[in-house]
Amino acid sequence: MPDIYIGGVGVTPLGKHLNRSIRDLTAEAVAAALADAGIEREQIEAAWFCNTRLGALEGQHGIRGQVVLRSCGFERIPIFNTDNACASASSGLFQAYAAVRAGLFEAALVVGAEKMNYPDKRTEMFEAFKGSWDRELSEKHMGMLRAATADWELPPEARAGPAERSVFMEMYALQAHLHMKTFGTTARQIAEVASKNHWNSQFNPIAQYRFPVTVEEALADRMVAWPLTRAMCAPMSDGAAAIVVMSEAVARRSAAARAVRIRGIGVSSGSVRTAEAAEQHLTRTAAGRAYAMAGVAPGDVSLAEVHDASAIAEIIQSEHLGFCALGEGGPLVESGATRLGGRLPINSSGGLLSKGHPIGATGAIQLVELVEQLRGEAGERQVEGARIGLAENGGGFHGVEEAACVVTILERPNL
Repeated sequence: MPDIYIGGVGVTPLGKHLNRSIRDLTAEAVAAALADAGIEREQIEAAWFCNTRLGALEGQHGIRGQVVLRSCGFERIPIFNTDNACASASSGLFQAYAAVRAGLFEAALVVGAEKMNYPDKRTEMFEAFKGSWDRELSEKHMGMLRAATADWELPPEARAGPAERSVFMEMYALQAHLHMKTFGTTARQIAEVASKNHWNSQFNPIAQYRFPVTVEEALADRMVAWPLTRAMCAPMSDGAAAIVVMSEAVARRSAAARAVRIRGIGVSSGSVRTAEAAEQHLTRTAAGRAYAMAGVAPGDVSLAEVHDASAIAEIIQSEHLGFCALGEGGPLVESGATRLGGRLPINSSGGLLSKGHPIGATGAIQLVELVEQLRGEAGERQVEGARIGLAENGGGFHGVEEAACVVTILERPNL
């Protein structure tokens, strides 16, 4: 089967863009991606638009891509809309990859774009998160996680009144409780993730937060849902990213020296399981498929972008990606192995925790980081000798885990 490449990427700064529209953010990202790929807009034969909030917060429930991309000058081409919660953009990439590999198109565009901050719609901003879990069974699923640690005594600070937060932070907190109970993971190890990722984001010009946070500062920050403090939780972000997917023939003509090979993609959804059955986690399934397609093993990965919507998620996902054994994610980050300069840098971008998390765009933004790293263009955060990059992008919650997961493996330019 033919090799498929990412020929160009573009991304906006992340943050609260209160005076910019999603059309404006998309136009900036798309223009940058086309210029990076060295092709014209007319060479794009199909596009995937990935977004979760336009319906809930602007009433644009359908044809989101057709509306937004026409304002960028795209007409007549097939445009597909992808909403797969936080895994929307990586899901869009999978579909574009499959279409180009099948020979339907030679060059396709994947756009992830999101506006999450609407000061006059604060209730709706938080209510929108509930659309990415099973509304009918949500209490049952939350109860399953609570039951898994019912016999584990929580500290007094865990009983504080609820802070303003998304429902997902409560789910992540319950996952942290189970990991702490089962493996002895500590709040300090979780804070190590936050401190590491805030350190990295200092060197990322698009990051929402560009200041360091010590472990002690992360532990002392405002509590969101014990043991997760504000520094351990991703912010609500606005931003957009675009990716140009190319056949090998197009890549050789227009972006040969910069084209990054898509070596493998694995996708999975969750299953009916108990909270304790970690070996059945959907990320293990997606990662296994990606590794098999790519013909590599976890030890071959040079760096990874992991879906750290909360700091505990990086610990859990590093285990399911095979970077360490179950229960060893906390000691892994504490050892320094996942820092810049370590054996396996994770979230060199600053991760969702500090770079930002515009939900529908997040998967594409992870891949922008990998592309820059594999090209040797990441500046002060460059991972030396980076050859294989992996991105893990989870979406939603269903049962006791995420609803969707996409693991993508990229290889440095080799045309």
